[in-house]
Amino acid sequence: MNFIEIILHRLNEAPERTVLQEVRDGQIVGATGNDLSAQIKAARAFLLKAGVKKGDRCALLAPNSIRWTAVDLAMMAEGIIVVPLYARQAPAELVSMMKDCAPSLICCGDEALRDGIAQNWTDAPPIHLCEEIFATPAANTDVPIALADSDPVKIIYTSGTSGEPKGVVLTVGNLNHMLPCTNTRLDSLMGQTAEADRVFHYLPFCFAGSWILLLTCLSRHSVLTMSTDLTKLADEMKLAAPNYFLNVPALLERVRAGTEDQLKKAGGVALKLYQNGKAAWLRRLEHETRGLDAVWLALANAIVFSTIKQKLGSNLRAMICGSAPLAKETQLFFMMLGIPVLQVYGLTETTAICTMDDPHHVTPGRVGPAIPGIEMKLGEGDEILVRGPNIFPGYWNRSDATAKTFLDDWFRTGDQGEVDANGNWSIIGRLKNLIILSSGHNIAPEPIEEKVLFAVTGAQQAVVMGNGRGFLTALITGDISHQQVETALETVNASLPHYKYVRAFHLVKEPLTIESGLLTANGKLKREAIAERFQTEIEDLYRAKKA
Repeated sequence: MNFIEIILHRLNEAPERTVLQEVRDGQIVGATGNDLSAQIKAARAFLLKAGVKKGDRCALLAPNSIRWTAVDLAMMAEGIIVVPLYARQAPAELVSMMKDCAPSLICCGDEALRDGIAQNWTDAPPIHLCEEIFATPAANTDVPIALADSDPVKIIYTSGTSGEPKGVVLTVGNLNHMLPCTNTRLDSLMGQTAEADRVFHYLPFCFAGSWILLLTCLSRHSVLTMSTDLTKLADEMKLAAPNYFLNVPALLERVRAGTEDQLKKAGGVALKLYQNGKAAWLRRLEHETRGLDAVWLALANAIVFSTIKQKLGSNLRAMICGSAPLAKETQLFFMMLGIPVLQVYGLTETTAICTMDDPHHVTPGRVGPAIPGIEMKLGEGDEILVRGPNIFPGYWNRSDATAKTFLDDWFRTGDQGEVDANGNWSIIGRLKNLIILSSGHNIAPEPIEEKVLFAVTGAQQAVVMGNGRGFLTALITGDISHQQVETALETVNASLPHYKYVRAFHLVKEPLTIESGLLTANGKLKREAIAERFQTEIEDLYRAKKA
């Protein structure tokens, strides 16, 4: 059976078991296998009535929900290529991507989204709201149409950190390989238990890694609870009481920084126990234990670490993290609390995943070994090259771009990396982000940005710049003071070679956002757009230093 058949079969096997949940206004609303199957059947009936056929593209534009999942599965069961789009993107950007893939119809989550698309696309294909789709009498079949491994099921548009977004085509075969790999890792984490995995989820399903987790949960014994209000994330997570959930580094960094900041403000015995317990734990990790370390660590575990862990979630076995490198210090922070952070590395073009941490053999600061069946090696400039059944067949309608991203049969990730003797990979930075100083030094900005964010409590983003210049500067956002950054940079620079010193900086109180056009849909820096927007401020930094 292919992955779609497996998911539909599992829903029919457990008709009364809750498989998906949404948090709405502080209450959990669930869907059983029967409920989700009925919605899938209704959506399939609607698609058939609309005349959409195998190989057609359909855009899916809505926030995460049980209905989003039903439409997604219904389209794939009919052999339709789903084009999921991010509801927070500007309508003009969404229309640009849809014009590229030419959908037969568009499914919208609400009237505001529908109206935004209609205003920006006068000859748009039919646009339907979810209410229309699920008002259709259900189809009578549970059987998906026959699909070959080479049949495409998804077009996911890349984030477009530079240039136009490109549509990444993913196939049945890509998913058939990936889901058993993710299931195996989660089996290793959860062990032998009759209880369903409790999973919390807040990242949009239109992103590849997020979607893979959804499909993985549906293909195993899980209950996935979806957040519906990011401003109430902490409260929703408490309701979900998850065993694990998928994260981006920014959230984990904020949790660590916020926790340590609260302890510093409170002071007293709790701060002393935390600081001494942390120092003892780090020394033990390096096999450099001192006389009273066991005492400090026991007290910190009993009084401080356990309290912090309880606030994060008493059921948490691990947190999964992807999309960008996670600061090693933050990974160690959660490990110290007894919550391992399992890192995942991959791109949309690799069906979201190339490497995954083994839950029982985590190397802090690295993203784990290549998943089974996947080959990885270093190419020119330490670029990571990958090949295997997880590699996409190409970009939609972009044969030239597809050709450029392959070296023989190896996919060029564009990421610089290194691998240790145990096969665990680490990601250094993006080749296209590489800064070349006028001195000739080549510098990946990401590790320096990571150090700055770790050192400056309250900083939201750090953007290191200096291509073609004599030294590095940085743009730093957040409600922080000039003195605070100066002090932090002294510490950061002391840990770096001289040519990597950040010698000047500009503060911006408001963070960079997707709406301002300075972040991609999944929160990555649009470096070219940032440099253009703050060109005057950057030039002033270099002029001031020369003066």
